[in-house]
Amino acid sequence: MTKGTIVKALSGFYYVKTDDGQTYQCRGRGLFRKQKISPLVGDRVEIDIMDDGDGYVTKIEKRKNELIRPPVSNIEQAIIVTSCLEPDFNALLLDRFLVLVESKGIEPLIVISKMDLASEQVKNEMAKYQSIYENMGYSVVLTSSKDEELFRQLIPYIEGKSSVIAGQSGVGKSSLLNALDPNLNIDTNHISESLGRGKHTTRHVELIPLFNGLVADTPGFSSLDFREIDSEKLPAYFPDMVAVQDDCKFRGCMHHKEPKCAVKAAVEKGQIPSFRYEHYLQFLEEIQIRKPRY
Repeated sequence: MTKGTIVKALSGFYYVKTDDGQTYQCRGRGLFRKQKISPLVGDRVEIDIMDDGDGYVTKIEKRKNELIRPPVSNIEQAIIVTSCLEPDFNALLLDRFLVLVESKGIEPLIVISKMDLASEQVKNEMAKYQSIYENMGYSVVLTSSKDEELFRQLIPYIEGKSSVIAGQSGVGKSSLLNALDPNLNIDTNHISESLGRGKHTTRHVELIPLFNGLVADTPGFSSLDFREIDSEKLPAYFPDMVAVQDDCKFRGCMHHKEPKCAVKAAVEKGQIPSFRYEHYLQFLEEIQIRKPRY
């Protein structure tokens, strides 16, 4: 048996890069279908290599985590790309990404792109957001749409890690990858001004080797709902709330209608930004009103 990592899935084939650097085109065993297991890009697997050079995936090792959309596993880091304009910075969408990433135990890196297109007012606003999120313990990197030196400050974050790039259409995810490695030449289309969104030609998930790490080139998170998150766990995905919640009067406080809540007190004092608390309440309501899972 040979061990390796699935680096691409396409048309029923799995491309496995073995630990010695060879790549084999493989199919999954019928056993996986019976067990309702689907191999994912990022899976650590064992393969059986046939005489013709192709192989079969015979075993999937236990996953550290898995994402549904994009279908990828064992991700250590999510590079969340949000632009300062075109499209405009959206803190609600950023917080939605952060909650989803936190819920999977994935380390987030926030990248604010297109800073070279921003006015002084927008630059000052982005600096404030950078400070807010860094105070929560997140890493925040500001990049340009043209200056490759600004992109290169991302290299230490990518080195040796398995990463996925997330963000809404048009924020510059593929442009970022192309700037880091021009040989990738990932197709991008310009933002459609009438629709206000970008078009991405990626149709499959692939892990691209980059600076001794792997980066998933995907169309991004196509699902941003909280169907896998229970309301009781939501506070744990807001690190600014976690920092003060031990001072709440009631254990298991949901920071909503409970009296003597340390989180609400911190919001009133300005220690937790009010927009973060508003987003928390919005997400909490969204989870509570969804249809029960059976």
